[in-house]
Amino acid sequence: MESQRQEPRRVVWIGLWIGMVAASLIAEHLGVKTFSLPSGLTLLEFIALLAGIAAAYEILALATELSFRFSSKPPVEGLMVSRLYRLLMIFCLITGVAYGIGKLASFGTLFTLFGGMLLGWSLQAPVSGFAAWALVSLMRPFRPGDRVQFPSLGLTGDVQDIGVMYTILNQVGGTIGSEEAVGRYILVPNAMLFSQVVINYTVTQEAAYMLDEVVIRITYDSDWETAERILLDAAEEVTKDIIEATGVKPYIRSDWYDYGVYLRLRYQTRVKDRPEIAYQITKRIFNEFQKAKSVDLAIPYIYSYRVGVGRKASEFPLDKEIQGICEIPIDLIRYKGSQVDQQDIEQLAESIATRGLLQPIVVVRRPQDGAYDILAGHLRFEACKHLGWKTIPAMVRENPVANHEKSHSLDKLP
Repeated sequence: MESQRQEPRRVVWIGLWIGMVAASLIAEHLGVKTFSLPSGLTLLEFIALLAGIAAAYEILALATELSFRFSSKPPVEGLMVSRLYRLLMIFCLITGVAYGIGKLASFGTLFTLFGGMLLGWSLQAPVSGFAAWALVSLMRPFRPGDRVQFPSLGLTGDVQDIGVMYTILNQVGGTIGSEEAVGRYILVPNAMLFSQVVINYTVTQEAAYMLDEVVIRITYDSDWETAERILLDAAEEVTKDIIEATGVKPYIRSDWYDYGVYLRLRYQTRVKDRPEIAYQITKRIFNEFQKAKSVDLAIPYIYSYRVGVGRKASEFPLDKEIQGICEIPIDLIRYKGSQVDQQDIEQLAESIATRGLLQPIVVVRRPQDGAYDILAGHLRFEACKHLGWKTIPAMVRENPVANHEKSHSLDKLP
């Protein structure tokens, strides 16, 4: 460790500086003749003064590093503090030299003119941070244990500590796609609190609840009453204790959807348990939907879950005409069908960009020019073309005309 390597060096330097102080004072006491400086100090006394300042720095730094080490704190923290001592030592040495040569007053004037201005400029943010800390401590818009969000920073976290200069957050999300604390600490300078909007999710820690929702899409021919009962029962079962604490029961809101209806289940949830509660509710709804024959999930471009399952085995039978799935250049595919709605293309393109192309298109090869005509998957073709794909997975069928000509020529063979 770097701190352990520093300790022997510090002991050596302490011995050296103390030795210089002792030698200078002993020589002065024995009457060794040296010239005097404008301040009235002799050269030996001046050397003893500077060596004493250096010795004091080394002793203080060593004591600090050892105290951090024995208190089970990271040794690097001791090094950080000792560097601050070094800066103070340099300032004291400069002051000592100015005093020795009789220029302390001039140095004080110079420091007052330029040092004060520089110090004021450099301490602007720390002073603002200290003022923000005092304001937060008095007004208490958030406290340790609260979950807060900084919208402009895209940051959400649980407050761990509010220090003089920094507010420490345990980040929520960031490394995962969920509102759970991930154990990564973020230091937000308190000075930023004056210019940031802060949202407190748990302003009343004794009742840290908020409104949440789970959205389910059902088909138009689903039994609405059954679906609604399943959603409400799931939420009431999972959030039973929250309902007792808040007195607010789950409820349903709905919206129209191209392939069915959005049912929005809204309920009160504990802020820090929001992902877990949503998971439990979603799991119960899914299991109940599997049992209910009168309720079906709506799926874009297929209409419903059950319809999609029914079509998997029959839509593209694996007969002898299918040669297999291969990547075909989009430039070789021809499509002269009816105009496809641009909005449908963009919606499907967004789905393919996220989850990939789940089903290949079906094409037939032209014998005359080697191009391909689309038999099924026109919308998928246009969506992939919209995404800028160069090739697309396709199932190639034998050209029925070519097969007919081939069999006709075989009939003429002897």
